[in-house]
Amino acid sequence: MTAILYSFRRCPYAMRARMALIASGQPVELREVVLRDKPPAMLSLSPKGTVPVLALPDGAVIDESLDIMRWALRLRDPEGWLDGDDAALIATNDGPFKQHLDRYKYATRYGSDPLVHRAGAMEVLGELEARLVASDYLCGAHRTLADIAIFPFVRQFAGTEPAWFEAQPLPRVQAWLRALVASELFARAMVRKPAWQPGDAAVFL
Repeated sequence: MTAILYSFRRCPYAMRARMALIASGQPVELREVVLRDKPPAMLSLSPKGTVPVLALPDGAVIDESLDIMRWALRLRDPEGWLDGDDAALIATNDGPFKQHLDRYKYATRYGSDPLVHRAGAMEVLGELEARLVASDYLCGAHRTLADIAIFPFVRQFAGTEPAWFEAQPLPRVQAWLRALVASELFARAMVRKPAWQPGDAAVFL
């Protein structure tokens, strides 16, 4: 038996989990879900109903994206991603930056001022810009867990107003983002798959 990953292609949390699983070379069956019609098989494993959810052959379930990344990389880490497991940096992304991102991108839903939250997110990106002065990636000369954990959210921010983002004084963040988006790994993680239905033949990541 192989592990089974319930995922949604456009979710940044699921993106980073898929990328770590691919990078580690773990054999994983991929089940693409429709968030408005979540499969009972997934909900029985993780009632909170968010993706990603990884069901392991021994019956264990991992339903947090960072935990999935670390699980995969502890089994096999050919690029040394765990050398860049900067918990504080990732927490800033998953906390303050994500809060600003949501209230900027989905201002109508939150009843928020998008410009206030765009500015708040830019403060965090300014910290990344300063960090990237020393190296091409956040924790050194090559991509690591921190880069892969953070960049899907920066990509989402950049995609909200692309022309505006490209005009900002963030040349290192912009180059870092372009390199990660252009990578073969990201392309593999973003291949479109049909929505999974019970009884479908297995599709692998």
